[in-house]
Amino acid sequence: MDTDAFIAVHREDWDRLAVLTRTRDLDAAGIDELIALYRRTATHLSTVRSTNPDPVLTARLSVLLQRARLRITGARVPLWRRVRDLLWEDLPAALHEARWWVAGCAALLLLTALVSGLWFGLDPSARSAVLTEAEQRRLAQHDFVGYYFQGEASGFAASVWTNNAWIALQSVVLGVTGVWPAWMLLNNGLNIGLSGGVLAAHGHLGTLLVYLLPHGLLELTAICVGAGAGLRLFWAWVHPGPLPRTWALARAARAMITVGVGLVAVLLVSGLIEAFVTPSSLPAAVRIGIGVLAWAAFLAVMIVRGRRVARAGITGDLPEEVVGDQVAVAA
Repeated sequence: MDTDAFIAVHREDWDRLAVLTRTRDLDAAGIDELIALYRRTATHLSTVRSTNPDPVLTARLSVLLQRARLRITGARVPLWRRVRDLLWEDLPAALHEARWWVAGCAALLLLTALVSGLWFGLDPSARSAVLTEAEQRRLAQHDFVGYYFQGEASGFAASVWTNNAWIALQSVVLGVTGVWPAWMLLNNGLNIGLSGGVLAAHGHLGTLLVYLLPHGLLELTAICVGAGAGLRLFWAWVHPGPLPRTWALARAARAMITVGVGLVAVLLVSGLIEAFVTPSSLPAAVRIGIGVLAWAAFLAVMIVRGRRVARAGITGDLPEEVVGDQVAVAA
């Protein structure tokens, strides 16, 4: 089939269908024409798919038919349903898709924190190269704990939330470079290791655990998820598979931006724990237990729910009728 000739013959019908889908008030004749053109265009799309699956044309007709279908049926998805689908289906599916990248990022963060913590904790000269002895004592005896008692709790929660959400979103968006997520993880790992090494050297390792674990488990996991999502974008650009590079990157980007939006909500929970639970007068075991429960709930959404929706064919991407068909090409 000659694609250019096919377009020339049927373009008028498609343009008219596009006009009708945008017309606010249609009379009976307009509705009949809309339905007739919808059926005709559906036949055109079927013909293109079966004879010459041109990716640009199939995408154009798919989107046009989706808009016409919504115009005919008057279907509207309630906002609550969109939010529910995002958090309970699309987000777990996108998290599942990036799971191995997230695991790699978590390993890098933990390894960096462990190595730097042992180094700073066991080598006084390494600590002195970064902090004076007076600064080390102040950090161990006052500043580390004092950080969690800054100002009013709600304002502190908002500050922590916006800062961490911004870091996570940067990791997702700038992850396509392949550099930013790794640098961010190394930087965070070194800072955690430095604090841990200094507090351990001054006999306050228990203080570190009590004031870091309640919110840190969820917060650091979210940071690793953001970095993993960013590196998933990088890999889609480097190794697009059977799709054109720009299509593979766009598909991964749509799913990983879903991760970024979900992380904003996850980090809100982490910020609330950091502001209201971590510095509270609750027993240390209770504070840590609350953090472990929040962390376990997130992991359940990511691993258990993610596996289930992935098996159902959900990828975290937009539906095909919205983004258009994706036609495989030779690798």
